[in-house]
Amino acid sequence: MPPGSPAVSWGNLFFARGFHDIPKEWGALQRYNDHNVMTTDTITHIRKRDGRIVPFDPVKLVNAVTKAFEASGVAHPGAPRQVADEAATRIHERFPGLTPGVEDVQDAVEEALMSLGHGEVAKAYILYRQKRTEVRSAKELLGVSDELKLTVNAIKVLERRYLRSDEDGRLMETPLQMFRRVAGAVASVESRFHRDVGEAEERFFKAMASLEFLPNSPTLMNAGTAIGQLSACFVIPIDDDMASIFGAVRSMALIHQSGGGTGFSFSRVRPKGDIVRSTHGIASGPISFMRVFDTATDVIKQGGRRRGANMGILRVDHPDVLEFIAAKSAEGVLTNFNVSVAVTDAFMEAVDHGHDYPLINPRTGMEVRRVSARHVFDLMATGAWKSGDPGLVFIDEINRHNPTPDQGPMESTNPCGELPLLPYESCNLGSINVARMVRDGAFDWDRLGATVELGVRFLDDVIEANRYPLAEIDAPTKGNRKIGLGIMGFADALVLLGLSYASEEGVAFGERLMEFVQREAMRASEGLARQRGLFPNFPGSVHDRPDGPRPRNATVTSIAPTGTISIIAGCSSGIEPMFALSFVRNVMDGVQLLETNPYFEQVARDRGFHSQRLMAQVARTGTVGGLEEVPEDVQRLFVTDFDIAPEWHVRMQAAFQRHCDNAVSKTINLPKDATVDDVRKAYLLAHQLKCKGITVFRYGSKGQQVLYRSGDIVEGKGEVAPFVSADSEYAGGCPDPTCEY
Repeated sequence: MPPGSPAVSWGNLFFARGFHDIPKEWGALQRYNDHNVMTTDTITHIRKRDGRIVPFDPVKLVNAVTKAFEASGVAHPGAPRQVADEAATRIHERFPGLTPGVEDVQDAVEEALMSLGHGEVAKAYILYRQKRTEVRSAKELLGVSDELKLTVNAIKVLERRYLRSDEDGRLMETPLQMFRRVAGAVASVESRFHRDVGEAEERFFKAMASLEFLPNSPTLMNAGTAIGQLSACFVIPIDDDMASIFGAVRSMALIHQSGGGTGFSFSRVRPKGDIVRSTHGIASGPISFMRVFDTATDVIKQGGRRRGANMGILRVDHPDVLEFIAAKSAEGVLTNFNVSVAVTDAFMEAVDHGHDYPLINPRTGMEVRRVSARHVFDLMATGAWKSGDPGLVFIDEINRHNPTPDQGPMESTNPCGELPLLPYESCNLGSINVARMVRDGAFDWDRLGATVELGVRFLDDVIEANRYPLAEIDAPTKGNRKIGLGIMGFADALVLLGLSYASEEGVAFGERLMEFVQREAMRASEGLARQRGLFPNFPGSVHDRPDGPRPRNATVTSIAPTGTISIIAGCSSGIEPMFALSFVRNVMDGVQLLETNPYFEQVARDRGFHSQRLMAQVARTGTVGGLEEVPEDVQRLFVTDFDIAPEWHVRMQAAFQRHCDNAVSKTINLPKDATVDDVRKAYLLAHQLKCKGITVFRYGSKGQQVLYRSGDIVEGKGEVAPFVSADSEYAGGCPDPTCEY
């Protein structure tokens, strides 16, 4: 069966999610009831596994059987109704006047399938039951309670990070209750705009509970709580004096305590060895102060639910840029920082022509010396090859797209680079699970459009509902009302559509998708502006022109790495490729669970090359590249991070950046045998294609990682990894622990 056919769609992978979790075609199913397809006079209730007695719904039985036929790729019009009728008859005969259990009903479905000659469907249905039994057993072992049929790891992440607990650590809510809490808190502000709060709450709740849209982590954690801080991203300014520097440390501490991340530019701090006139001393330079921020982050994260993370940026023309480039070359240094060099167009032109360029003392504005641009560029590429740092931020490209230039230039981004922000500005993020937008091998653009509209409304409400950790943040945030709506599940959607990530078709679909999201998000923001007003700093903004849009928000789109929210949603992270098709997840306290990509497993069964030996091999390598038993077209479809040439990574990032207000967080993952020249080429291509930044990571370049491949020595344990293994909160992208943020 070709990839992208109905049997490979998310909705039809019943063994991976569970029947009742699948969006139902209610109109068609209701017609079954209207025509009395099933006779249910004798059985009125059913006993759930937890002992609850609920009404017996024949629609659910028809739906389950229908999905079993679809997932098996067996087309027999009318057969699902016939099987459901036969199963219902057996239940009635076996339990006259009694209340059967869920397992009793499923036994009857199996028997009905076999007796009516649907052996292949019965086999798939039995497999589904076995999978669900394994999942339930694992959840029982770990003490997991779940109404949404989430993965075990998703539930453990929710318990650790998101669900409310009492002073003794006992959980006080379920995932559904969390979504209800968040929906209610965010929707409560709708009354300020004379809108129906109840209607908004219900729409927000359904979008989250269906895992089609999720906001950033602080919103899930803090909405409806005493903390009330809902933003993920902040940029704090640092000037060249002690009061500003240590004031920024204080600001960072308060933001991290509330679950946010911070970005800083250290470019205004005078260089190492410069004079300090007030004390007649010698300046220690920006890197020394970065260590203060790093140590403070270590202290704060010990008591938090979410590790603090920082972005540290230094301009390429700062005299200490060479020290900055080498700052993270040693293990254990600045572990709470991602670092990026802010490179200018002038610098890149000097690299291209082999010229020297000036280093400027920010205190005096005077040239200190001149250095070779190519030498500095090569040092950056070598540093990234060795340790993953530094990344590059194309600061002139960022400011060419500054939506409010009258408010000043942007100097820094948030920790993962997707949000360039002004000083003291914050931003709220949310991501749409585009894997859920694929129906029967086709993309549902109407459904995506409706979800975009909802996401923009939700994020604009977050600005109103937010309780900012610093008074200085309130005015610039509300003045520009920036939001960052993005996507996750992109790699999954490509597979469901039969498109390879590393292909012209894959890149073209990515660009079409982001262009649609950008257009619909701006349209939704304009609609809000008509109801609620323009963002206050609209005059003088790039939108303030006769033919420009008149939005509620200065920016509307951003591509975040998603991280833990994609684990909750059960989809691939952001726009990253799949990182492995089968791997061992380190859940907690030595407990490990095998996770296998459900799309690949289904295709393997449908195409007839599935075997336990093959699945074990995939778990050892994470990939199917080069496996003789896997057809070439399947190998091309199911490419993983390290199967993809750097060029395709960069081209995909650029395709999304062309239609994104803010920026794109993406890691250019490189295999262990990649060269410094590979890094250099990726940097040059990113600049050529007008990306706003670039981060590369060569596998194995750091001792401590959150992803290990078979045969590697696991840091701190001294043992060889027998399978691909990932930490509980790794969802794809950069395998450096800092990037988990």
